[in-house]
Amino acid sequence: MNAEYFQDILTIWQYHQLEHQPSKCDCIIAMGSNDLRVADRAAELYLNGIAPLVVVSGGFGRFTEHYFEQPEADLFSEVLFEHGVPESAVLIENHSTNTGENVRYSWEILKGSGHIPDRVLLVHKPYMERRAYSTFLKQWPQYAEEVKVTSPKIDFLDFITDEFPIDNLVDAMLGDLLRIRDYPERGFQIEQVIPENVWQSYRRLVALAFQGASHLR
Repeated sequence: MNAEYFQDILTIWQYHQLEHQPSKCDCIIAMGSNDLRVADRAAELYLNGIAPLVVVSGGFGRFTEHYFEQPEADLFSEVLFEHGVPESAVLIENHSTNTGENVRYSWEILKGSGHIPDRVLLVHKPYMERRAYSTFLKQWPQYAEEVKVTSPKIDFLDFITDEFPIDNLVDAMLGDLLRIRDYPERGFQIEQVIPENVWQSYRRLVALAFQGASHLR
């Protein structure tokens, strides 16, 4: 791939990230996915004293229903425990199948346990930061004093794996860009501004053969 197209990929990769700086909060919500490095990041934040409680949220989603043998949250919790996060500090929500359900079901399990956080830190994949944040602001049932989002500190090229190669990763990024555009009208997320240079990169990549709309639902 030539340098122009790689820059287009980085433009969209960077747009999806909000660059929030984690700060002390009441609860970390690790949002389930096919990438266990999200759980590594949540464990790191907990062990650094960012929050006293971690919710791991996720059942089987579109990337894991034919890949994981256990719900995402169950695998995430195992990663947390391996890092030394105590079981008493972890709540497991293992039924959600999409980002909106991650938010709503996490609320329900927190409410049921008597923990209603005012300050929340979301943890997701780098290219899911913006969508996780905008979904939370729409789907969380009550006002939150502070909401931030973070992700594993991994560059684009290092994020690619054998299980999730570059074509799959770029396709997922493009599909999520369409969700950011279209989901507010469906009541799933708040509106987000998408700059024209991001759309220009999107169109060039789709023309190159990436199918950004193929997973839109």
